[in-house]
Amino acid sequence: MTTAGKFEPGQSGNPAGKAKGTRHRTTLAMEALLEGEAETLTRKAIELACEGDTVALRLCLDRLAPVRRDRHVIFDLPAIDTTADLPKATNALLQAIAAGELTPSEAADIGKAVDAHVRAIEVTDLHQRLARLEEGMQQ
Repeated sequence: MTTAGKFEPGQSGNPAGKAKGTRHRTTLAMEALLEGEAETLTRKAIELACEGDTVALRLCLDRLAPVRRDRHVIFDLPAIDTTADLPKATNALLQAIAAGELTPSEAADIGKAVDAHVRAIEVTDLHQRLARLEEGMQQ
């Protein structure tokens, strides 16, 4: 230990970090305050919403029908077995956008998955080529 501080530079007071599942003190305090009041508060929010309070109405609707982050997309993507298949897949994505079957952001998300798949194919191909070269050198 140094005299300037409690810990050596770069040395954490808790190297293992916060325990998994540990909750913030403020969250625990709020839960303690609200304990047993959930039903009363929920009923009041519903009453206010029914009386026309738009903030309460939004709160209730957000709980009943939360905004969807993603949706399942039914899309016929051609098989991508080699990198040569990539133009067919990207063309299918572009056609689906043009036809309104996919939004541009949905197509971008699918494109990321396609890109990851193509990289996996490339790495596998390189690994196989390298293995064949090494095998040829040993003979």
